[in-house]
Amino acid sequence: MGEDLLLQRKETLKKLVHDPAYVPMKTKEIAMLLDIPREQRMELQEVLDILVAEGAVGLSKKGKYGKPEIFSVTGLFSGHPKGFGFVTVEGMEQDVFIPAEKTKDALHGDRVQLVIEHEPAGRRAEGRILKVIEHANQQIIGLYQKSKNFGFVLPDAQKIGRDVFIPQGKDMGAVTGHKVVVHVTDFGTASHNPEGEIVEIIGHVNDPGTDILSLIRAYGLPEDFPEDVMAQAELVHEQVEPWELEGRLDLRTLPTVTIDGDDAKDLDDAVTLYKEGDRYHLGVHIADVTHYVKEGSPLDREALKRGTSVYLVDRVIPMLPHKLSNGICSLNAGEDRLALSCLMEIDQKGKVLGHQIAETVIRVDRRMSYKVVDAIITHRDPEAMAEYQELVPLFDLLKELSDRIRKGRDMRGAIDFDLPESEIILDERGEPLSIRPYDRNAATKIIEDLMLTANETVAEDFYWQQLPFLYRTHEKPDPEKVKQLSLFLQNLGHFIRTGQGEIHPKEIQKLLDAVEGTDEEPLIRRLALRSMKQAHYTTECLGHFGLSARYYCHFTSPIRRYPDLQIHRIIKEHLKAGLSEHRIAHYDALLPQVAVQTSALERRASEAERETDKLKKCAYMSRFIGHTFQGVVSGITNWGLYVELPNTVEGMVRMTELGDDYYIFDEAHYQLVGERTGKTFKLGQKVTVEVAKVDVQAKNIDFWLARHR
Repeated sequence: MGEDLLLQRKETLKKLVHDPAYVPMKTKEIAMLLDIPREQRMELQEVLDILVAEGAVGLSKKGKYGKPEIFSVTGLFSGHPKGFGFVTVEGMEQDVFIPAEKTKDALHGDRVQLVIEHEPAGRRAEGRILKVIEHANQQIIGLYQKSKNFGFVLPDAQKIGRDVFIPQGKDMGAVTGHKVVVHVTDFGTASHNPEGEIVEIIGHVNDPGTDILSLIRAYGLPEDFPEDVMAQAELVHEQVEPWELEGRLDLRTLPTVTIDGDDAKDLDDAVTLYKEGDRYHLGVHIADVTHYVKEGSPLDREALKRGTSVYLVDRVIPMLPHKLSNGICSLNAGEDRLALSCLMEIDQKGKVLGHQIAETVIRVDRRMSYKVVDAIITHRDPEAMAEYQELVPLFDLLKELSDRIRKGRDMRGAIDFDLPESEIILDERGEPLSIRPYDRNAATKIIEDLMLTANETVAEDFYWQQLPFLYRTHEKPDPEKVKQLSLFLQNLGHFIRTGQGEIHPKEIQKLLDAVEGTDEEPLIRRLALRSMKQAHYTTECLGHFGLSARYYCHFTSPIRRYPDLQIHRIIKEHLKAGLSEHRIAHYDALLPQVAVQTSALERRASEAERETDKLKKCAYMSRFIGHTFQGVVSGITNWGLYVELPNTVEGMVRMTELGDDYYIFDEAHYQLVGERTGKTFKLGQKVTVEVAKVDVQAKNIDFWLARHR
């Protein structure tokens, strides 16, 4: 076919399929419509194939041709540093692969319209993006690099994958090494970089605090409170006024303590406990934040907008101004404080026999730390016991009740993943001095047990009253993930009972108990956790799989979590006068959006906290290039293996660095196997590594295996 005829046929076909009156047709039907002889249909097919490849014409799964939009689907684009990406499409089991040359102008996080071009049986589909429906990156945070007449910004978010071009005169005077905020003016194409202008210079990459501030900007975390919020906070009394005690249960004579971390300033829970016969009388007293944060007020609107306090490695971004969170709402020792209390009667098996929820006034006797309480109940430290001698019986009784509650929870199958968290110590410039696993001791377990008990009790109470409420839901694992976990565990010699793709949490807990103390334990804990769904907030009581709890909510932290504050408001309104039909309708309309919004904000906070930890870990390890450490294999992929050090830092040994053999990823057994030597690397295996390279900008750490060098 001549070039002129090819162009003519292409234009004719494009015009045909884009005609509003056209309906999708197969090749034969198009040939008949255009009166193309049978002997030329092969050439027609070639032209149609070219148009499909160019994206000018779409092809359905049934072989019909039409406008690309007719056969399109929508989804969220997830980019890769190498330029390609994946689109998550609702209803499809696997993401759709998008080659780099077919991403159009999509960047990570964008909502896109795409067509699926290949969908081989049993394999991931491949597609092409038609257009971006909604851009997620109006602003990009990154590192500026200046050239003579222009510049580029290297995005902090590695998944964006493309540098942003900054024309001359649009750089605000930034120099190489500045962390900046870029407003994107042109999202570019697959072959041309996005373009933008710098709207803020955060600071130089070497300046103290610039690294964390860049992450705060990147995640859109709030910083200063608006003026109307601060004005309302200033009106709040610094002490509890006598008139505020009216109608409240006075519990100020009960021995009361808070037990928190050494650095905690927002103390929102306190406990009391005494025993009569064989019955424990536990009081969990939670700061009455809603007394000060009224529905619809500037404080309330800002708290909902933030959703949660964010605990970054060097700072806290609070949900409420400090005057409330560290002041009148914080259960500070020696001060009268308003509380919402859950008073429970508990038997010897740790079962709650009865309870009362009441508005109260309390006074904390001592502000205790986990470290000191653990020194008393675990180590019987003479100095600590002497200093707090009047409270030692209370701490012993708390430990006794905690053990009974925990035993009962274990018997029903609650899962304790107990994965190590990182404690990162910084100097005054924000530089990491040391990193170690966070100490989860007997005292932290006591508070955990008592708070969980209160959360379950409150959730069950309001479930049976059939009132609008927010629950904390952790749904059952996806059957396919349960199947994959079961098959993998069988390859390791472990067995879990599943029925039609479902599993009871007790099976997971039995597995974790069986591997405790073994080399496989960290691996199996991680794999079991990855098979779980993510907990979130719902208006329906769907239960908490991980805790093996039929009823569960978040009641105990209203200073730092909006869902807790929201249910406090409902509880108090119900206690005072009951919920009218009008108020029930109000909450029925309000709570679904609160559940969705606070779940999303919680995920944002968790991601930001993880990223700041990774940042400081990289900064810390950059001092140890060439040093060797003992570690364990914590992950295996077809591009290498991850190694975790005792201080919780994780890095990668790339496949290309395993120079003594060609290694193959055995996915079924989660191991690397040397093709020539048969040598294996398995999860949990102890190895010696050397720190090879640290990229603080990308938050990546590369190791070498010391014995392979």
